[in-house]
Amino acid sequence: MKVILREDIDGLGKSGELVTVKDGFGRNFLLPRKKAVLANEQNIRQLEHEKSVITARNAKLKGAAEETAKKIGSVQIVIKRKVGEQDKLFGSVTALDIAEALAAQGQQVDRRGLHLPEPIKTVGKHEVELRLHRDVVAKIKVDVQPE
Repeated sequence: MKVILREDIDGLGKSGELVTVKDGFGRNFLLPRKKAVLANEQNIRQLEHEKSVITARNAKLKGAAEETAKKIGSVQIVIKRKVGEQDKLFGSVTALDIAEALAAQGQQVDRRGLHLPEPIKTVGKHEVELRLHRDVVAKIKVDVQPE
């Protein structure tokens, strides 16, 4: 099945691309969620027209993401947790905890954009990536301290 993507999908393609997917994936996931449209003649002509609009929209989103990255890059988060022996945390610090701490400082972010290879389980300073756009990544400094 050939479809035209309406938004970026990891591992598949970028917005506005013509891709071939399996019938079930297109019919059951992409089309009902309006992440793609069928690649018929009319939609392909419309895609050519909308490519300039998509390019302008992506440039605007990237500019906004870069501006947000500058603001967030200067923010340092302090999270206090209970610790046991050898400065190991009871539990861990997750992306949700970091997103809530950012919200408390007035920076609203989507927790799904926070990239933690694994939850933070030790006391100390850590650096966490926040993906605001596919080309823009901000680094957040997280300081985990014992209570």
